[in-house]
Parts: sequence; structure tokens; C-alpha cells
Amino acid sequence: MNITGNTILITGGGSGIGRALAEALHARGNQIIIAGRRESVLKETAAANPGMAWSTLDMDDAAAVAALGARIVERHPDLNAVILNAGIMKAEDLTAAPFDLSKVDATITTNLLGPIRLTSALLPHLLTQPKATVITVTSGLAFIPLAATPTYNATKAAMHSWTQSLRHQLRDTAMEVLELAPPAVATDLMPGHAENPNSMPLADYTTEVLGLIDRGDTPRGEILVERVKPLRFAEIGDYEAVFERLNGAH
Repeated sequence: MNITGNTILITGGGSGIGRALAEALHARGNQIIIAGRRESVLKETAAANPGMAWSTLDMDDAAAVAALGARIVERHPDLNAVILNAGIMKAEDLTAAPFDLSKVDATITTNLLGPIRLTSALLPHLLTQPKATVITVTSGLAFIPLAATPTYNATKAAMHSWTQSLRHQLRDTAMEVLELAPPAVATDLMPGHAENPNSMPLADYTTEVLGLIDRGDTPRGEILVERVKPLRFAEIGDYEAVFERLNGAH
């Protein structure tokens, strides 16, 4: 993927990693459209970056996702990339009685069904472009779980698998399919993440990610900063030690 001259839709683009990528890519000469639930945050981000477009999107609403896809294609016929960044991360106590299934439903809908639905809505248009890119945003926790957030981990593992299938099915087209798998980054994805000294600074993360994309340093279609590699490759390394660092002793 070239990091300039594109028209890119970024979901969850009003805050956190989504906003950081939106602003960095906007500064590099891309037309950026950000989408998300909170209109006030989207407006503020667009106002701070003249020329950036925005649109509200509720990833829980299948009809709204399809409508957004049609609207974006109509308003931005040069659209040639989408970054599927919107996501939620919630702690769950699997031993609670009664167990709160609403968190499970919301997480699966936002993190898994939403990106799949939006890709489905945009893919016919993207396939008409000379070159196009889909970037899914998963997590280092797709490969080794943080036990406190079981459904989040599961949706990211599912998106990793789905991304591999999408890439293979599109292998004979002009579509590039990339997977961005962040480590813990200093954002407000969960309470305490932004202040946690173990979280990677957001500016550092963004700079490293864009450098990897710009150099084409995406083996197997994965965008992996150095900080996430112990999680990504735990299965072929010291899985138990990495699991214990994340979760404490068994």
C-alpha cells in the first residue's frame, strides 16, 4: 500500500489508534473519511484536520453499516482503502451469576460482524479500483489471551482467521489485504490503558506502523511492530511465560 494519494475510510477514526492513523495519513496527502458512533468526537477530529470528512456509524446496526458503505462510495468514488479499526474491549467475569451476555453480544457485533458487514458492502466497489487495500485491525491478544477480556480475544482471533481467508480468496485480484495487530497501546480502549507504563506510546506506535507499511515490511500480510512480536509468536516461543506475564501465574 502506498501511504499517499489514497482515499481511505477509517472506522473508529475519532479516537485512539484510529484517530492517530487518520491524522498521520491525512498529513501524508490522503483523503480521509473517519466514521464512528460519537458525532462530537468525529466533528472535533475533522475540524482539527481541514479537509478530513466524517460520517456517523453504529457498527451494531447491520442496515446502518450497509447504508454507510453505499453513502461513502457515492460521495467518494475514488475510495480505494478501508481500515477496519472500530472495536470495543470489555472485562468479563465468566464465573459471575448471572453472567452478563450483553457484553458478549456487543463485542461480537462491533468487533467481528461489523467489519465483515462493512467489507461486504465496500468490496464490489473496491474491486473496480486499479489498486485497493483492506486493513483489518486485530490485536496481539488474537494469539495469546488476556484472560480478563475473553470475548475481545476471541473476536480478534476470529478476525485474524477471517483476514487470512479474505486474502487468499482475493489473491488473483488487485486487492491487498493487510492485518494490523497492535500490542497494548496508550489509548482509552479500556480504563487505565492510557496511563499504563507498559502501554506503547500512541505516537511511537503510529510512526512505526506507517514506516512498516511504507517499506512494505508486512510479511504474511501482517503489520507487526516490535512490541507485539512476543505475543504474535508466543506459540513458537515461551507461551507459558508470556501467558503468565499477561495474566499472572496459573
